[in-house]
Amino acid sequence: MNDQDYILFEGYISKTLAVEERVDFENRLISDEAFNQAFITYKDLNVFLEQKFENENASIAFKDNLDTISKAYFKTESKTTKGVHFAPWKYAIAASVALLMGYFLFNNFSDPSYNDFSNHDSISLIERGTQVTAVKTAETSFNTKDYIAADIAFDALLQIDSTNAEYQFYKAIANIELDKFEEAEGLLHILKSGQSIFNQKAVWYLALSKLKQKDYEACIVILNTITEEAEDYKQAQKLLKKLD
Repeated sequence: MNDQDYILFEGYISKTLAVEERVDFENRLISDEAFNQAFITYKDLNVFLEQKFENENASIAFKDNLDTISKAYFKTESKTTKGVHFAPWKYAIAASVALLMGYFLFNNFSDPSYNDFSNHDSISLIERGTQVTAVKTAETSFNTKDYIAADIAFDALLQIDSTNAEYQFYKAIANIELDKFEEAEGLLHILKSGQSIFNQKAVWYLALSKLKQKDYEACIVILNTITEEAEDYKQAQKLLKKLD
């Protein structure tokens, strides 16, 4: 949004825009989501702050800037809009809308990131006989986000018990964190096709692996295979909305 947009908002509300300008304005509301959202926010704040700011001084710098643009705009664009004058509190509204729209645009139009969704729970591995020390090393390393050490520890454990789904799953996560995507996805595909308790979680992490690689199309395809019964279904739907 720029200062001229707020002048258009006020001109539309006060019905001082020419017919052609009103048509263009309404068409832009339909085609430009950010512009439409800013106008809705402006109207809401306009009602809420009308009395509050009526007798207060708004941002002088913003007002001076808007006055300059307003004069230039009304001189070159439309004689009918020369009658538009902002009350002081309206500049505060425009400034508030600018801040809110910055937040809106950041959260709605930026690509989702892997870190937004990769919230790994702390793990507590099942200890087995002589593997106690190695298991503790893998567990502690993973929980402290030392994924290099965790990867080495899980690799050692899998050399002893190569079909252990628990070790495969957490090694895969460590590999994603280390950008070792091919190895991670190989393990996750094995888990996805198996019957362990990690088969559905493996699908979610396959999607996260693609997300971290910014392969959004592949990520979407995988997310759409996650069923409502899966633990990560709601997160998957949230991520899908951000990717659409």
